[in-house]
Amino acid sequence: MSHNHTHINGHHQHNAEDISTTRLFITMSLNFIITIAELIGGILSGSLALISDALHNFSDGIAIIISYIAIRLNKKPVNKNFTFGFKRAEIIAAVFNASVLIGISLYLFIESYNRFVSPEPIEGGLMIIVASIGLLANVIGTLLLQKGAKGSMNIRAAYLHLMSDAVSSVAVIIGGLFIYFYNVYWIDPVLTVLISLYIIKASYSIVKEATKVLMMAAPENLSINEIEKGILELDEIQNIHHVHLWRVNDKEIHFEAHINVEDMMVSNTEMVSEKIEKLLRNNFNISHVTLQFECNKCDDVELINGH
Repeated sequence: MSHNHTHINGHHQHNAEDISTTRLFITMSLNFIITIAELIGGILSGSLALISDALHNFSDGIAIIISYIAIRLNKKPVNKNFTFGFKRAEIIAAVFNASVLIGISLYLFIESYNRFVSPEPIEGGLMIIVASIGLLANVIGTLLLQKGAKGSMNIRAAYLHLMSDAVSSVAVIIGGLFIYFYNVYWIDPVLTVLISLYIIKASYSIVKEATKVLMMAAPENLSINEIEKGILELDEIQNIHHVHLWRVNDKEIHFEAHINVEDMMVSNTEMVSEKIEKLLRNNFNISHVTLQFECNKCDDVELINGH
């Protein structure tokens, strides 16, 4: 029996790390400034939609702080207590940020109902001006984080905060125009509900994906049966069993398995190992492989085994 372990990818993408501290700080500062402006504007104008936009902007600022902390943790080296390092810090941050948005949206449903039952006069002109400022800030923020959102679930969650706020700001502006010209006050709580529904839908997808990573689920785009089929095409392999396939974070995929081979010297398994590693790297983009070579050692040779 022999063990082979390798870390195949010598280089990793660092999209999240490419987001400079300056960009994050600018985006965070914009969000906190707009939060104060929209809260004051919402209270003065009486617009619940504007206040909801302010709360979302505030959560954006917090999201960016959490994202930055997670990125810093991700850079910390591995140690004896954290042998994987802190690679899951960004995943946890993504779950937290998206969950906060869902919570805020659910709260706003209740406030919208109360406002719909008991409508109050709203100053449409002030609502339009403040929402327009918020829209500008959110557009700038999304542009600053756009690059990093493509390669990091954590940054994507923060990016989603900003994107959803940009959409809600547009809705608030449209609502303000209807209120200003036609005195249609009921549009304010309706807009708040629509904004919240949109945010819940988008946030749920991030929570769902991040939870799968935390639960060590196999990547949806990979088939264990296809991996087994590819490995069994190698002449030296008799069977593959006790397979585990999971993501450490949103970029790094790990694979481990017991490989049953014909009776051979331990040194010969190195060649077989290299063939498997190359197959997994090239065909399935798996970055980290641990193989245990055996010669009819296991009685149970099920492909998936809980032990």
